[in-house]
Amino acid sequence: MSTCDLACHVGPALDGVTGIKQVDFGNLVRANTETLVIVTQIKPLYVVFPIPETDIPRVREAMSKGKLRVQAYDPADQKQIAEGHLNLVDNQVDQTTGTVRLKAEFPNTDEALWPGQFVNAHLVVETVKNGITVPSAAVQTGPNGSFVYVVKPDNTVEARPIVVTQTENNMSLIASGLKLGESVVRS
Repeated sequence: MSTCDLACHVGPALDGVTGIKQVDFGNLVRANTETLVIVTQIKPLYVVFPIPETDIPRVREAMSKGKLRVQAYDPADQKQIAEGHLNLVDNQVDQTTGTVRLKAEFPNTDEALWPGQFVNAHLVVETVKNGITVPSAAVQTGPNGSFVYVVKPDNTVEARPIVVTQTENNMSLIASGLKLGESVVRS
């Protein structure tokens, strides 16, 4: 029996991508002490990301209604790379950061994600149809909360309190305080 025949049939089949070999031909290798090569699974791939602990109830409530989508974006947070689903919410809050870790699974059939790659994870908890959005730069914060300057018909402006539901990609989703078609001033 050749060395390759012995090595190729010793353990279960591995599905993944091999890294750079850790030993070269002729090196002395002892059992259970040397790493020959690292095999990394890429299908599926898992992404672990944090969310603020204040969002836990909203996420858990949405999870009770079905699987939640998670979108992986590039480091600039401009282009969606892949889509997967949320697998679990960690069982404790990190006391130093006030966050909880979530784990998402991506099928990665097109190998768009790579192990160790930095991505921005977007957890889709709710889809709002026909929502009112404004540039985040238009949203101001005062002693009474968030507000925007709304342009009135006579081309003057007034400060109007608003409730911001979510901010993403430099846009803020407004829950109340604005009507469709109103113009705001952004700084």
